[in-house]
Formats: sequence, structure tokens, C-alpha cells
Amino acid sequence: MNVEIAPVDEHTGPVRHFRIRLSATARGARLARHLAAGQLAAWGWPYDAEGNRTASLLVAELATNAVRHGRVRGRDFALRLTLYAQDATLRIEVTDARPDRRPPSVGTLTPAGQDTESGRGLLLVEALSTHWGTTAGDPYTKTVWCEVPLG
Repeated sequence: MNVEIAPVDEHTGPVRHFRIRLSATARGARLARHLAAGQLAAWGWPYDAEGNRTASLLVAELATNAVRHGRVRGRDFALRLTLYAQDATLRIEVTDARPDRRPPSVGTLTPAGQDTESGRGLLLVEALSTHWGTTAGDPYTKTVWCEVPLG
């Protein structure tokens, strides 16, 4: 099995978590973005802060990919946010039910054609996050994750 390992956890200090399961639908993807923005506001990054806007965009891209490419009928996707308060870094994880559909490896993404309407989401994730990747901890799911500085 081809498994990409997340980098060793280099964060220290207090950690906050938020996790929710959502329907693998367009409505679920939109809700993921709204809930992430609200949770970040509750943690001290207001809706109009650049960190909140960037993180919300990344959640939207990963959640949309989970719905489009990771959907299995009758199965949800999960959103998990982990805030490392000491260095103001947010780890975003979106877990879907299609471990067989893995995104391209980090550093191998190619730009989408000018005439296409999709294919830019992971390019945004790669450009706006400090790291990103894919993990598969069991044979039934995969997790696409990224980390973004909030401050």
C-alpha cells in the first residue's frame, strides 16, 4: 500500500480540536467552510482576518474534493481542525471514503488548462499551505491534510 506519512509533529503548546462528520454533498462542503470559519472566530481569528479567510478557502477546496472524488453513496466525510495555539498554525484534515482515489503527490501537480472549470483546488492548497499531503490509516478511508499559519 502506498502511504504518505505526515511530517513529524513539530508543534508545541496548547492544542484545540474541532471535528464533525458531514454529508458528502455540495451542501455538506459549504457547511464545512462555514463551520470552519465560525470555529476559527470562536478561537480568536475573526471572520475578516486573513488567516480565517485563507483557512476557510482551504477547507472549502478539500471538502469539495472529498465530495467530488471521495464520495461513496451513504458515507459521510469528516472535517477535523487542529489549532496549535503557540505558533498559530491550523492543521486541516478532510477524510473521505475513497482510499483508492488519491490525489497526485506533493510537488507533482500540473496547472489546469485555461479552458477548464476545475482542477485548481489542490494548486491553491499547495500555494497557500506550508505543508500538505495524504494519509491512509485504514483500508476504508483517506485523509487529505494541510497546515496553514493563521497569524
